[in-house]
Amino acid sequence: MGPRWECLSQDRATRFVVAWGFGSSEEEVAPKVVAQTRQRTSGGRGVIWIRDGRPVYRRAVRQVYRDAQPTGKRGRPPLVPTPGVGLTQAVKRRHQGRMVRVEVRQVLGEAVDGPDPVHEGRLNGMLRDRLNARTRKTHSFAKTTGTWDALVILCLFEHNGLRPHRALREAGEGLPEGRRYRPRTPVTAIG
Repeated sequence: MGPRWECLSQDRATRFVVAWGFGSSEEEVAPKVVAQTRQRTSGGRGVIWIRDGRPVYRRAVRQVYRDAQPTGKRGRPPLVPTPGVGLTQAVKRRHQGRMVRVEVRQVLGEAVDGPDPVHEGRLNGMLRDRLNARTRKTHSFAKTTGTWDALVILCLFEHNGLRPHRALREAGEGLPEGRRYRPRTPVTAIG
């Protein structure tokens, strides 16, 4: 099996990867990546997850995104879901190898309007295009975890911090060369 990617969604326009993992199955990688995401987001706050229908994500998000709520009584306080956490699963239904519909399930938190699994596919396509180690039949290998992590970090930094995305541009006045829009990267879009 190849690497497994986890996409974190801040809003419909800005989607980016904050954690990733490599392993033989999603059951092995997903809990680690969900925990990494919680550590890397500001203050461990809840985020909105958009994933496929595998049950490992339900278990991992519910296990990682919970906080103690003090009651003033003796003993261990009960654990409640972290505010702001959400999990929406987009499940593709197929018939004879063709996709016939996409079923959207709201598992945790508020509903997300129109979860588009196409963004995850686009991100995977971008990584496959820019990382030679991710393509088949190549002479470029990532033989160690450290090399793989360095390749992914560099590629994601370029995607999130250096390359402006057309969907994130904003209208502006007084721009050079008669331009009407100011280009923005996902990092600048979220501040």
